[in-house]
Amino acid sequence: MREHIHTTAAALKGWAIAQLQDSFAIGMLWLVGLILLHVPWAPLWAVLAALLQIVPHFGPILGLLGPVVAATLRWKDWEHAIGVLILYAAIVVIDGLLLQPYIMRRTAKVPMWASILGPLVLGILWPFWGVLLAPPLLAVLYAFKARSEKRT
Repeated sequence: MREHIHTTAAALKGWAIAQLQDSFAIGMLWLVGLILLHVPWAPLWAVLAALLQIVPHFGPILGLLGPVVAATLRWKDWEHAIGVLILYAAIVVIDGLLLQPYIMRRTAKVPMWASILGPLVLGILWPFWGVLLAPPLLAVLYAFKARSEKRT
């Protein structure tokens, strides 16, 4: 039993490290993008986006609100706000298809294909909770798989 707990704890630690690395990368993407778009208080919005990235589903959307409002108030037009929305869409695509799968593979030893398909499948089978729990479950699953392969 102790060995199972140790394997699970190590897998969840790897997943948590992957989440922190992903949040940092998202913050850097936001910072660069917001500076290029000349959005007021870009460093503040980038830090908030990085911190909110940890909250599944709602965090990235909450991180978007500040830069959109700041861009709208600064230029009093929709063009700059749409620029921020395009930046958000680009960051979501980069994160979902490249960053998270790569970081999960490197840190938590989850293959890229599994970290892309796992949340999709679990999200269909168990809406909201499936997407939320898929990454840590995959980390634990692949940790036990690696442990069983070591034994044989």
